[in-house]
Amino acid sequence: MTILIEWLKLIGLLLTTDGEGLGIITSNVTVKKPEAETLKVREMTVPRSFPLERIRNIGIIAHIDAGKTTVTERILYYTGRTYKIGDVDEGTAVMDWMEQEKERGITITAAATTCYWQDHHINIIDTPGHVDFTAEVERSLRVLDGGVVVFDAVAGVEAQSETVWRQADRYQVPRICFINKMDRIGANFNRSLSMIKERLNANPLPIQLPLGIEASHEGVIDLIEDKVWRFSDKLDSEPTAAAIPESDQARYTELRQELIEKLAEIDDHIMAAYLEGSSITAAELRAALRRVTLANKGVPILCGSALRNKGIQPLLDAIVSYLPSPLDMPPVKAINTRAGTEVLYPAKDDSPFTALAFKVVSDPFMGRLVYLRVYSGRVKAGAQVFNSTRGKRERLGRLLSMHANHREEVTKADTGAIVATLGLKNTFTGDTLCPPSQPILLEAIRFPEPVLSIAIEPKTRADQDKMDGALQKLSEEDPTFKVNYNQETGQTIISGMGELHLEVILNRLLSEFKVGAKAGNPRVAYKEAITTPVEAEGRFVRQTGGHGQYGHVYLKLEPMERGSGFQFIEKIKGGTIPKQYIPAVKTGIKEAMETGVLAGYPVVDVKATMYDGSYHEVDSSEIAFRMAGSMALKDGVRKAKPILLEPIMRLEVVLPEQFLGEVIGDLSSRRGHIEAIETYEGMRAVHVFVPLAETFGYTTSLRSSTQGRATHSMEFYQYQKLPDELADQIKTTIRE
Repeated sequence: MTILIEWLKLIGLLLTTDGEGLGIITSNVTVKKPEAETLKVREMTVPRSFPLERIRNIGIIAHIDAGKTTVTERILYYTGRTYKIGDVDEGTAVMDWMEQEKERGITITAAATTCYWQDHHINIIDTPGHVDFTAEVERSLRVLDGGVVVFDAVAGVEAQSETVWRQADRYQVPRICFINKMDRIGANFNRSLSMIKERLNANPLPIQLPLGIEASHEGVIDLIEDKVWRFSDKLDSEPTAAAIPESDQARYTELRQELIEKLAEIDDHIMAAYLEGSSITAAELRAALRRVTLANKGVPILCGSALRNKGIQPLLDAIVSYLPSPLDMPPVKAINTRAGTEVLYPAKDDSPFTALAFKVVSDPFMGRLVYLRVYSGRVKAGAQVFNSTRGKRERLGRLLSMHANHREEVTKADTGAIVATLGLKNTFTGDTLCPPSQPILLEAIRFPEPVLSIAIEPKTRADQDKMDGALQKLSEEDPTFKVNYNQETGQTIISGMGELHLEVILNRLLSEFKVGAKAGNPRVAYKEAITTPVEAEGRFVRQTGGHGQYGHVYLKLEPMERGSGFQFIEKIKGGTIPKQYIPAVKTGIKEAMETGVLAGYPVVDVKATMYDGSYHEVDSSEIAFRMAGSMALKDGVRKAKPILLEPIMRLEVVLPEQFLGEVIGDLSSRRGHIEAIETYEGMRAVHVFVPLAETFGYTTSLRSSTQGRATHSMEFYQYQKLPDELADQIKTTIRE
């Protein structure tokens, strides 16, 4: 045993759990020392612990096929985290570890990993690009401090790029951009910049220029350092620095001056130096870019080709230089659940422990894993914590640092850490964990509602119990996947974000959980809504001898804007209904809204005001008032001219110009509403709103009508009124 320990010490791989937590025994592990004028290649310096200012929590986000996972694989390789580059097309990518991801060549679930660069600890989450898995991006951005947005140099800003950008805007996540695939035919750096500015309403600040494009792409021109970085096609060759060629010198000078002028407009330090006519150093530019990025006033733009191993090391330098540490982020806001007041917890190890559960995974070997982001304080494995969202005490089991589906055990989690833990049986996505003595509540994560449903049934009686357990685990993992049981038909209904989402769920049931199941045809998740304000009465009276039931309420129902949800207001005066019965009325209303009066679909966007009622001193109960609230809601909806709503999708189709007429004709036949048509380099991008019900089978139709040369992406837009004739058909079908 002693010999083994000494051998592990020699190669620097032995892990220790001394007072500083898990780490490498040697304070520095240097794989390879770079020469003076080269960038670091496969050098990994790993101190045992990192100060907060040297931690980066980032996400790699983009449209599908922009190259997120390829970028992540190169980052892991060049930081020394892995010793072989995985390939998405071959199914060997480290971050795409699920069988479904390997088979389809796409990212389905967000995967976390850790690497080290320039004595910085970088936590990375590689997110999906397909709109059906947008929840993975949503919860990742909620807990990350910074983001790397990857764009395809040929396609530029695509539909899902806009979606993830808006998500990052909502959480005020500082970003840098990497324009990938500069070696592809049709790559256009300037057009990508224009699209970032126009489509995303951003302020792009290019700090690099491509040195050659398409087949001649060989490196980048560094506007900050006044040099060129050339990259060889050989994997482990070191990028070399050189002087900027004479042919590019004028372009470099012009664009560097533009960069300085843009920074002067939004940064006081650069403005002062610019007005004084002082020369601005590279260090001053980097400091200004960091300030601007952290304030979300500008976005540094880099470029390269991840597949050809070009531009990755400068990207890592930019992550370290421009993206925030936990210390750069505002103190996390929370609600003290006892006092009802807002409190601020700064990112410090000696602050009270505060963490958000942002992901739940059913690991076939480890069991139920819960991913945590620690915002303040620190916690040790085995500690007792309080789930303030559920009001339950929990005990942390083992703490794990994740590398995709591989695990490394740690003894504690400090401020800024992203870890997984075992043992949390009652903790779900969006729950807050804190000390039992200081209960607080962080802002939860909001997810879109499912828009597509299918009926599913087990093939045999033995599959029934297996299917119920598997569906429960899958719904815990994915907040946008819902499971309901229809009492009238006896069917199990599963709902998700699209055809691909449900297809992946079904395949996981068959292959991962070994459940034999059959699925029906997809069904659109329609909703019901009211159109006029009404007043309604709910009166529940039962007398069966002895103690009876009595509940009586008056409601005013009003329609709200689409997407507003449900609002309950209590305006009882004079104590006509005791306070203890009011929550029961609200519960009854919400239960009744789950099944509408037209076709049994959920009722949405309703404001319910309870303004009067009565009670009986002996017979009144919570059950009676819950039933009264339910009856009032049903009665009011019937009188409020209810309508059916259908989900509308925003569709973008990119195709050669020669197929434009046929594609537009097909979209019109699907009740599509053309929003805009863009033209660039012989291609057309058609932006259209189309009902979800009309999109089934569209992928096959589009391929056949364009000889497989068109691509499309789709995302949920909003619910809109279903035309009357189609609503009548649905109501007739439901009655039959």
